[in-house]
Amino acid sequence: MPKLIVGLGNPGSNYKSTRHNAGFIAIDVLLEKYGFQKSIEDFKSEIYFSNIKGEKVLFVKPQTFMNLSGEAISGIMSYYKIKTEEFIVIYDDKDLDLSTIRFKTNGSSGGHNGIKNIISHLKTENFNRLKIGIGAPGQYKIVDWVLSKMNNEELNLIKSKISDISNFVEEFVLDKELKKIMNKYN
Repeated sequence: MPKLIVGLGNPGSNYKSTRHNAGFIAIDVLLEKYGFQKSIEDFKSEIYFSNIKGEKVLFVKPQTFMNLSGEAISGIMSYYKIKTEEFIVIYDDKDLDLSTIRFKTNGSSGGHNGIKNIISHLKTENFNRLKIGIGAPGQYKIVDWVLSKMNNEELNLIKSKISDISNFVEEFVLDKELKKIMNKYN
């Protein structure tokens, strides 16, 4: 049974380097490190098939737009018979400083519409998460902030942080408990 690592974002070039696409950016960094054997577009997603230390891993970028991410993820999990404990979702968090990371094993959506939709489709709040800080909106409306483009320095900070912690994928794939991973990287 494969492990599933999903990065949240919005499809299309006009969203490419926005704060809301931190999950897509993280998947790109992880794919650079781990590579993939093939990719397909199915279940309203880009799916990249990888093999890490003999274990199958699916890296996924849903193409449903952020607020409908649960549609894609639930379809993939059902088809590949992936349990919630074998799944990590990576997404942006406006309540964390830029490039700060936090692993969690459960919780509410915290107002994040992508997570809210995943909770609705999976019918549980108990799934693994990696939150990537995008900084507070300040004087911006939240929607304007998350859809604003990051400059190169901000993008590089996030890419560097994901690269620094990228070994979490191997540890997760080799069945280390997320609580141990959290203690190591949080």
